[in-house]
Amino acid sequence: MDRFESTKRASIFGIIGNVFLLIIKAVVGIVTKSQAMIADSVNSAGDIFSSLMTLIGNKIASKPKDDDHNLGHGKAEYIFSMLVSISMVLVAIKLLESSVQALLKPEGYLFSIWLVIVCIVTIGIKLTLYAYTHSLAKKHNNILLEANAKDHINDCFVTTFNLIASLLSLAGILWFDGVVGIGISIWILWTGIQIFIDSYNVLMDKSISEENKQKVLDIIKTHKEIKRVEHFNATPVGYKYQISFTIYIDGDLTTFESHEIANKLEKEIDKLDEIYLTVIHVNPIKIEKGEDSSEKQENI
Repeated sequence: MDRFESTKRASIFGIIGNVFLLIIKAVVGIVTKSQAMIADSVNSAGDIFSSLMTLIGNKIASKPKDDDHNLGHGKAEYIFSMLVSISMVLVAIKLLESSVQALLKPEGYLFSIWLVIVCIVTIGIKLTLYAYTHSLAKKHNNILLEANAKDHINDCFVTTFNLIASLLSLAGILWFDGVVGIGISIWILWTGIQIFIDSYNVLMDKSISEENKQKVLDIIKTHKEIKRVEHFNATPVGYKYQISFTIYIDGDLTTFESHEIANKLEKEIDKLDEIYLTVIHVNPIKIEKGEDSSEKQENI
């Protein structure tokens, strides 16, 4: 199963699981007047929307390059991620307002064993979704799936607090419900901001990480014919990068020999999971007579 098919399947499972959780959380939350459970149900609605956007964005991103999109459609994932993040921020603000009101004027809610059951069911479903999504993310080195996996495991922690609030209500401690509602709102807000920033950075062509850049440089260092590297640039292409740089090699080599070195290097670098395409410009450099051509490389 390829990367896009894995993302599609994980998104569909996420939608099914969260629709089920949304229904039971909303019903139980309304019946018992639990603000935290209602907030958690809205969070599930946000998870459904996120999975839908992931599904649509993934479908567009999986399209091959064409005459109008020479580098493919990979950035569609991040455009849809920004839409998701904006909706999350708006939902979080509304939830924060209602949770503060619930804290200032606690009305109390009816404890029900169903509150406990819903929390336990939610934790079970979310742990299952986390395990499945995380395994696919590791298999395909898929950052988007890994983000979804983290979302699932974070939901487990959120629901655990809901469970604690339900149990504390038995002792007449009602303010904790409002506090949990505020906590969930802040968590949704923070998650939305993080997604927005990450998506924004990719769309604004944030350069490759130093770790991945070093992987490229380590490959270059294995080619002793290359004396210097300059003008290293990296541009995001979906979840990968197109990189370009200039290499300086012995000017006495023929044009054919020079380009053979560049072609071999491009093929080696393109094998990295993080690289979409490598473009190398070759410049000659004068090697002084008697100088060892395998001497120390510069600026690599």
